[in-house]
Order: sequence, then C-alpha cells, then structure tokens
Amino acid sequence: VEAVHLIADGKAPRIPQPKEGATYEGIQKKENAEISWDQPAAALHNWIRGHDKVPGAWTKINGQVVTFYGSSLLDASVPAGQELTIKGASRPGLVTKNGLVVFGNDGKMVLVRNLQFEDGKMIPASKYFSADETTALELTEEEKKMAEDIR
Repeated sequence: VEAVHLIADGKAPRIPQPKEGATYEGIQKKENAEISWDQPAAALHNWIRGHDKVPGAWTKINGQVVTFYGSSLLDASVPAGQELTIKGASRPGLVTKNGLVVFGNDGKMVLVRNLQFEDGKMIPASKYFSADETTALELTEEEKKMAEDIR
C-alpha cells in the first residue's frame, strides 16, 4: 500500500537502468544466427529452435543462405533420403519424406521441418528438391466460364 501511495504522490524512488546488458537486440541479428556444424545434435537442435522465428538459424546450401525452422531431435535409424551437401557440415543432410535430416558431430540426427530461402519463400524441407517444379492449373470449361464472368 505504501508503494502505491508513493507512486500516486509522485515520490517513488527512480533508479535508472544501466545501459550495459539492457537489451537483447544484439543477440537477434541475422549475422549472429549462422549454424556452427561442429556441435552435437542436441546443440544444433537448441540453436535452431532458439532462433525460431526471429532471426532464424541459417546456413549456406549451394551458395544460397537457407534458414531452418522447426527442428526436433530424431532418435531412430538413419532414414532413406536424397543427400544434400551443406557448407561446413561434416556429412551431407538427407531430404526425407518428413523433412531435412542433419547430423551433429556426435552422429546423432536433427529433423528440420521448414526451410526459407533468401527471397523469402518458405517450403517444407521434404520438398527441397521439388521446390523448382511448377504445375500448371488446368480449368474445366465450367471453371473457365466462371473465371471469365468474374473478370
């Protein structure tokens, strides 16, 4: 009650916050979120999840910055998948039906579910090799007529 009265009367003590350590802004810079591959799988998972969504943990794949989102530790046998070379990783990742499997320096696995490219496009990691494929939308005669009516 006394503290509330001091505030209401404008007499509460004011202690300025020191400038050092007053913000987390420096941590959340994209350049500070690059993945260091010489770590165990648990550390890789923590790094990716710790930077999920902002700023996003990233690495280079085929010379392009790719950001990883939605990781989980994978405790199973090595799944079947298509190999993907990742800069700095001790062994290639695997694009599987469930996502991108990456390996820590301890041989254990991390599953990454989503990838985002430099242009902002986000895809499920399992679709990495089919990301460039496009399918044409084909309309029935009725749908074509409806589209023309809407136009």
